[in-house]
Amino acid sequence: MRGRVLIAAGSDSGGGAGIQADVKTVTALAGFATTAITALTAQNTFGVHSIEKVDPNFVARQMEVVITDIGVDAVKTGMLHNAGVIEAVENVYSVHCNDVPLVVDPVMVAKGGAVLLQEDAVDALKTYLIPLATVLTPNIPEAEVLSGIAIRDDSDVSRAAEKILALGSAAVLITGGHREGDRIVDTLCTPESKEQFESPRINTPNTHGSGCTLASAIATYLARGLSLSKSVSCARAYVHKAIVQAPGLGGGAGPLDHTHTVQNCSE
Repeated sequence: MRGRVLIAAGSDSGGGAGIQADVKTVTALAGFATTAITALTAQNTFGVHSIEKVDPNFVARQMEVVITDIGVDAVKTGMLHNAGVIEAVENVYSVHCNDVPLVVDPVMVAKGGAVLLQEDAVDALKTYLIPLATVLTPNIPEAEVLSGIAIRDDSDVSRAAEKILALGSAAVLITGGHREGDRIVDTLCTPESKEQFESPRINTPNTHGSGCTLASAIATYLARGLSLSKSVSCARAYVHKAIVQAPGLGGGAGPLDHTHTVQNCSE
């Protein structure tokens, strides 16, 4: 079976983001999700109310027992929280499965403002994990932190991408949801190419977990053997429909509807 995706990320008790969104996404797209929980959060649509860390050695153990038994076709990382967890994830990936795609979603801050990556862990992310990434999927604020460039227009996106690629990632997808305008423009860059993907902006508060969902969808399509460009295109179509069909739960930033698939996105 292809499509086995190992996800190292935090748990969202509200079910809209994190491991919960990741598992739903991989399953909906005909993959098989396994997990290594990196942190526990108490959160709902209004935000993250508390965080409990997980011992890095236990994070590594979760990964190792899955890889050596079930196997893996792609790895996706989300909320890693601290430098110790980042180093643990990098070590297991490098030793056991560095021949499969690695999708790194550099989760730093929740939609409600809670800090999900400790400040000293940003350097660890740059040092240990980003150089191994098949693709990095930062939003605009995350791309600004990683590149040191304030992003206001397309030229800023290109300059930020160059800075991020210099950290060693094979590709970077800078998502444009935080920019103004009636269209969402995501930019995929490699050292050799640049490709933009556009879709209409949906006027809704129900976008909680959209970044997690996008990265997990990309990982699933890569695990199933699609090219990076096709994986990004199909993943964006999946997220767009998931936002359109959002169930409208909670009183804040609501979750997506993960219970659908995308046509014309097979190997």
